[in-house]
Amino acid sequence: MKLLLLIALLFTLSACTTKIKVNKEKSDNRSSFSEVWKQVESDPLAKLPQRSVSYFKLFTFKEDMILQDAHRTLNEHADILPAFEKLAHPNGICFRGIWEIEEENIYSGYFKKSSKALIIARASTATSDTLRGSNRAFGFAGKLFASIDANEVNSENSANFFLIDDLGGTDAKHYKDVVMSNEPDISINFSIVKNLLYAVKVSQAFKEADTNPGIRQLYEISQLGEKWSKNIVTPKWMKLEAADDKRVDAKDFRDELKIQKNEKLVFNIFVANKMTGTNKAWQKIGTITLYKSVVSASCDQRLHFHHPKWRSDLNYGDK
Repeated sequence: MKLLLLIALLFTLSACTTKIKVNKEKSDNRSSFSEVWKQVESDPLAKLPQRSVSYFKLFTFKEDMILQDAHRTLNEHADILPAFEKLAHPNGICFRGIWEIEEENIYSGYFKKSSKALIIARASTATSDTLRGSNRAFGFAGKLFASIDANEVNSENSANFFLIDDLGGTDAKHYKDVVMSNEPDISINFSIVKNLLYAVKVSQAFKEADTNPGIRQLYEISQLGEKWSKNIVTPKWMKLEAADDKRVDAKDFRDELKIQKNEKLVFNIFVANKMTGTNKAWQKIGTITLYKSVVSASCDQRLHFHHPKWRSDLNYGDK
């Protein structure tokens, strides 16, 4: 049961959608940071939406939409799609900012020291609950661009990553109270039990579409900017923690994270490739600094984060 629920509520769903089918023809998915962010902030919402997840949105009598969308999520690299409805993580807030690596480490690509990239990120909750006092599973999806020139059309697709605090959700008062990881914990609670049918249906789709969806690998970041595959070294795990103790007491997490003029949000980046006893051997290597936010229709219904397929041939540098 625990494994089933783990698979079912995976943060892999953060970009899972309806009404979009995989484009089987090869297309040019390259875009500049400015083009993507321009769309994200083009249709801001004056009122925070309260979109819900539902078992009955996953299929029709004719189509298994969740299975179609699972395959699309793993194959489509475009940053912006036509309007769609997210089947999980439907309510979010988007940010623009800077990814910066400051410490020496063994990893490649944009994990290397002195790497600096523009980032578009989306903070969300896994199900329908957004208000403090409810059970919320916080997520963070990031999209790195291989340039600090906002107008440059990149020669590579953006590198995407996905983190969550607890797949079962917690009663944390603030988004910044939690630690988010690419292999999160799971708490079994009433929120999961009440969504059991939804969980079963989703788990079936993702077990068919991909291998080992309990962890989201990080090789898109370690490959970004690298010309030779033999040089790729990828951390097994990554986590984010708030860099300061400042908290905003807002009922909705999106109001808590709203960035006011001349303010910023900073998260510390940690990575690990091995265990020390029962704990991961975390190393702090850099920061994500977010300096502008928006709640918009495009943030929730057009911004797409490609999910990397499971690979068993990665070099973790732990030998």
